[in-house]
Amino acid sequence: MKYTIFGESHGPAIGVALEGVPAGLALDMEAMEKELARRAPGRDGLSTQRREADQVHILSGVFEGKTTGTPLCLVIPNSDQHSTDYEALRYTPRPSHGDYAGFIQSKGCLDYRGGGHFSGRLTAPLVAAGAVAKQILAQEGVWVASHISAVYGILDRAWEDAEELKAVQDKPFPVLDDGKGEEMRQAILEARDGQDSVGGSIECAVAGLPAGLGAPDFGRNVEGIFSQYLFAVPAVKAVAFGAGVGFAYMRGTEANDPFEVKDGKVVTKTNHAGGVNGGITNGMPVVFEVTMRPTPSIALPQESVDLRTGEEVEIEIKGRHDPCVVHRAVPVIEAAAALAACEILGI
Repeated sequence: MKYTIFGESHGPAIGVALEGVPAGLALDMEAMEKELARRAPGRDGLSTQRREADQVHILSGVFEGKTTGTPLCLVIPNSDQHSTDYEALRYTPRPSHGDYAGFIQSKGCLDYRGGGHFSGRLTAPLVAAGAVAKQILAQEGVWVASHISAVYGILDRAWEDAEELKAVQDKPFPVLDDGKGEEMRQAILEARDGQDSVGGSIECAVAGLPAGLGAPDFGRNVEGIFSQYLFAVPAVKAVAFGAGVGFAYMRGTEANDPFEVKDGKVVTKTNHAGGVNGGITNGMPVVFEVTMRPTPSIALPQESVDLRTGEEVEIEIKGRHDPCVVHRAVPVIEAAAALAACEILGI
C-alpha cells in the first residue's frame, strides 16, 4: 500500500491517494475524524490559531461504505488561510524551513504561502491515510499507540503496559504523567510568550507484529522501513529504536534482552532492542522515539538572504504558528508508523 500526499498549505485543498488498499474494508469515517481531531490546531494557546474543519471527502476507492481495491483518494478542503502574511517572505527564505531548498529545486516556482507543500498542514492527509492503515492493522491484531516522551528536556515517565499507553490517545495533551505534562505545557507557553519555540520527542509502540518479518539488507530492514516513513513527517530530525542513544551508556549485560517462555511463546524479559534484531522483528513491540525540532517559524528577528539581490537581510515572520509541534504530532507519528507496519506485513 503506497501513498501520495498532494496539495499546499494555502491551496484550495490537500489530500492523499492510497494505492493497494485491500478491497472489502468497511471504512470507519468516525475513527478517521477522531484521529484528525487529535491533530487539529486552534484548541488552546499551545498551537497555531488556524482553524480548519478537516472534513474528509472521498473521491474514489469506496462504494457503499467499503473499499473497492482501486486507488483511495481522500481530499480535505482548506478554508482558513492568511496568505498575505507570507508575501514579504517570497524571496527571503525562513531559516531552517524548506523554503530555500524548495526554491532551488522548483527553480523558483514553489508555492511559498504558509510553507506550501512543506507545511505541517500536509500532515492532515497523512493522518487520514494512517487512519485507514490502523483499521487494516486492527484486522491483523496489530495496534499503534504513542505518548509525548519529552518537551524541552522535561521527561514523561516510561510506559509499562499496553492499556495505559492506549489510554493516552484520549487525552488532549498525551502524556502518561499529567504532572510532567503540565510542566511541558508551561515550557511551551513560556516559549510562545517569548516569541520563540521548543522541540521535543514522541515514543511510539507498534505491537502485534509477528516475529520473522523483514531482513538485514537494504530495502527490507524493519528499522529502515519505519525510518523512511517517519522522516517524511515535517520537523522529525532523529529516530531511535529501543534504548536508542542510551546504548552508548550501557554494558552488554545491561543492553541484552534475555529470552524466556511466557504463555507458550518465546519472548524477551526486556525490550532494549525495540522489537528488532538483525533488521527482523522478534515478536516484541517495535518501540521507537522520534525527536522533533523546535518550530522554525518564530516571531523574533532572524537573518536571511534576499534571493533576488544576494544581500543579507533581517526578517520577521508574521502569521500563526505553533510554539511547539510535538503534542499535535502524536497522531501523525502513529499514522506514519501504521503505514510502515502495513508495508512490513506486505499489505
